[in-house]
Amino acid sequence: MDGNRSAMVIQLTAVIVAVTDDRPRVLVVRNPEAGGDDAPALPSGPFDPVGHDSLEIGLRRWVEAQTGLDLYYVEQLYTFGNRYRDPVEVRGGPRVISVAYIALTREDDVIEPDAEWCDWYDFLPWEDWRAGTPSMLSGHIEPALARWARQAPAGKRRRARQDRVNVTFGRDPEGEMDAVLSLERFELLYEAGLVPEAARDGRARSQDARAREVPAERALGVTLQADHRRILATGLGRLRGKLAYRPVVFELLPGEFTLLQLQRVAEALSGARLHKQNFRRLVTNAELVEPVGRSRAIGRGRPAELYRFRREVLGEKLTVGLSRPVMRGGDD
Repeated sequence: MDGNRSAMVIQLTAVIVAVTDDRPRVLVVRNPEAGGDDAPALPSGPFDPVGHDSLEIGLRRWVEAQTGLDLYYVEQLYTFGNRYRDPVEVRGGPRVISVAYIALTREDDVIEPDAEWCDWYDFLPWEDWRAGTPSMLSGHIEPALARWARQAPAGKRRRARQDRVNVTFGRDPEGEMDAVLSLERFELLYEAGLVPEAARDGRARSQDARAREVPAERALGVTLQADHRRILATGLGRLRGKLAYRPVVFELLPGEFTLLQLQRVAEALSGARLHKQNFRRLVTNAELVEPVGRSRAIGRGRPAELYRFRREVLGEKLTVGLSRPVMRGGDD
């Protein structure tokens, strides 16, 4: 047992993102090694210090083996190392450290039978405000968080809880919520016991089968293995933050696209509807795109002009992006 306590495994985990038909998508696998249950997981596998020349090479090999995809755009996301974050450690195994990466790609068919594309917001449904304020927010999340705040001892701790709720879920008169704080929102829901992972992890650590369950009808989104929803929320916040200063959105588009396609991809990532004219003015003023001299027929309307991303803008400006996304309850 002492050997297990001092042992450590480095896990490589991939958040693989695509946007297809206005739908943000993430690639998941049925991977028993990621947690030992039937829930889906993000593609992952252990780092081999002998066989892998680098962490990224190891990640790419695991992704190709589990999904068949050869990744293009990859960047390191975050390192997750909390105690008991993985069932392997809970069961007495070694400490598991996950080095997570985020990859942007197109939704190509996956050849491996255990891999599939899923809608990102199936896992984090409270993050999608494109159709207005999610009904679960007022129907379940807000009342539950209000009770959680009141349950704290009176004084500073109660105020601290309420302040945390206000900051992460943006409960101001205009109903605005900072889209970038997706990880903070998941952490708050976890601490308040509103996601199934909280009860699952509590039972595993205490070995108490009587630990409080989250009722199925109140389960907030689809659960992933281990803490992979936490990793997914981290990736979402990273992408949303980068919208304001790096042109990551163009990695998810074909070489030629319409301005409406560009807007829909930005909306899919930000989880919010954008004002059409303001968005186009922002893109034009930032000199992010240029027309290619062709158009594409869309429905019965007038053909839409095609554009391409001006990659040379990367060498012209220090900050190249759209805007920091904000979720609003009303329509723009």
